[in-house]
Amino acid sequence: MTAPRLLAEAAARGWTIGVAESLTGGLVTAALVAVPGASRVLRGGVVAYATDLKAGLLGVDADLLAERGAVDEAVAAQMAAGIRAVTGADVGLATTGVAGPDPQDGQAPGVVFVAVSTPVASEVQRLDLDGDRSKVIADSVRGALELALLLVSEARVKNSTHPTKFPEVTDM
Repeated sequence: MTAPRLLAEAAARGWTIGVAESLTGGLVTAALVAVPGASRVLRGGVVAYATDLKAGLLGVDADLLAERGAVDEAVAAQMAAGIRAVTGADVGLATTGVAGPDPQDGQAPGVVFVAVSTPVASEVQRLDLDGDRSKVIADSVRGALELALLLVSEARVKNSTHPTKFPEVTDM
């Protein structure tokens, strides 16, 4: 139930969300879209599966991609910042990694970076996930949503004298 909570927390701050996805192929965006009323918060998502699209669509530094490959902490951070710029969102979420079965960019299957960028904080987490391709992807979606909820919730608590409350996000 992370997606509804994330949308509610973002709505409570008056923030919007944009999502940049690679290995998750749109599933983070789909998890958000599945929540009634998501359109009040979700600006959109970009699936930049090919490395050149990360640079062309999201503004990830091409030299960084050439040097380190797409599965990298700095790439994830730039994807999160880039989706904020592309969509005009307050919060950017990003996923990049290796779902398997083969290694990519020198990284083993299960190595994933999820990133979140907000107006007050940015963070990247490395996830070392076990399981087959579908499990790695599902756990990556969960990891991205959980990191986003943490950063959006912390920002709200730091800037509020009121206790955290999760307003309902529904279509009216």
